[in-house]
Amino acid sequence: MSRKYFGTDGVRGRVGEVPITPEFVMRLGYAAGRILVANDRRARSERPSVIIGKDTRISGYMLESALEAGLSAAGVDVLLLGPMPTPAIAYLTRALRCQAGIVISASHNPYADNGIKFFGPGGIKLADKVERAIEAGLDEPMMCMPSEKLGKVRRIEDANGRYIEFCKSTYPTELDLRGLCIVLDCGHGATYHIAPAVFHELGAEIIPIGVKPDGLNINLDCGSTHPEALQRAVRENQADLGIAFDGDGDRVMMVDADGKLYDGDLMLYIIACHRAKQGLLKGGVVGTVMTNLGLEHAFDKNKIPFARAAVGDRYVQELMDDKGWVLGGEASGHIICRDKHTTGDGIISALQVLHALRANKRTLKEATKDVMVYPQVLINVPINKEFDFRDSIPVQALLVDANSELKGNGRVLLRNSGTEPVLRVMVEGKDATEVRQWAEKIAGCVKTSAQAA
Repeated sequence: MSRKYFGTDGVRGRVGEVPITPEFVMRLGYAAGRILVANDRRARSERPSVIIGKDTRISGYMLESALEAGLSAAGVDVLLLGPMPTPAIAYLTRALRCQAGIVISASHNPYADNGIKFFGPGGIKLADKVERAIEAGLDEPMMCMPSEKLGKVRRIEDANGRYIEFCKSTYPTELDLRGLCIVLDCGHGATYHIAPAVFHELGAEIIPIGVKPDGLNINLDCGSTHPEALQRAVRENQADLGIAFDGDGDRVMMVDADGKLYDGDLMLYIIACHRAKQGLLKGGVVGTVMTNLGLEHAFDKNKIPFARAAVGDRYVQELMDDKGWVLGGEASGHIICRDKHTTGDGIISALQVLHALRANKRTLKEATKDVMVYPQVLINVPINKEFDFRDSIPVQALLVDANSELKGNGRVLLRNSGTEPVLRVMVEGKDATEVRQWAEKIAGCVKTSAQAA
């Protein structure tokens, strides 16, 4: 059975429209509670428990209550964390020995969207077969356990402190961040009360921005998806560097003292080269089909193995597991250091980059000087779910022309987003002007074909 509601990162959509409605989310909580508990042997001998965390969207209150009701009806205890980064839920699911962790977040999307994503008992994202089982459970009638078997709900008061200490533990004890002035842009999201404490307690001078969430301003002209605010703040404050997180804290971007942006590809390069130099890389690096060709060539020069997965951190993680590698990520800033955490973590990823810089006494610019980044243009074209670019004759004909014109010096990639109703058109090559022209031409053809369909 194909997945009807689950995308590449849980269930996501516009609040008030199926599946992000109180009624559906309550049924989702009930179905998830029944399936996840049934799959965990520990739940057979003790009362099962699930933790719930959320980002700072106003709809999080409503969806939290709906999930809470569904899980309680299934006989599952609920531990509430309040606003917490997605990777914090993964960590606390494992640390508190819960049967599952649930995150209420739409990550980098605007505030009007929201979503539900799950972690299994070890803080690992759910396998496809488990998500399919939950979807099948949605078709079954929602029941209610007898009163004496209903789940109870309580709040974990020390969740912030637990996660802050965990993040700090991933940075070497012999190093600190003293002498560094860092601008932190938390995007008015889930890291607003976590990230400043982590970097401050490691010794850095912190200038925080994007730390005043009001339920409606998450990711609004700030954070990793809108780094212009961070770039301005770094230059205005003459800071050494800047770090920006997305709404749920699993993505990160960095900015140097000149305001230049460093994406996930460049951060992966810094971490990988440092670990290779120390003999700690443990294999190679996993990227995605979107990873810049320049990074692949730079890894090749450094004799670092590289492999591409489909877009989505779950697929990066699966390929890492298959190969036994511990480092992977995406240009979007979603980086997975499996020797530090079970999932992508913006704060921990930034700390790994800073570890490499401090240990080698280098700046971001110096650490990436050998990487020639190919010009890359990405255009998101809104489409209906029914539109398939593979069935469009005009689009396919244009792709043949583009690949012929680029003649091996670039590439074209079209893919459907797993989180938004858009088709992503990516063109990459050595000539920036040519890349831009082809990207706009293909995007225009897709838009016209989608409207006609």
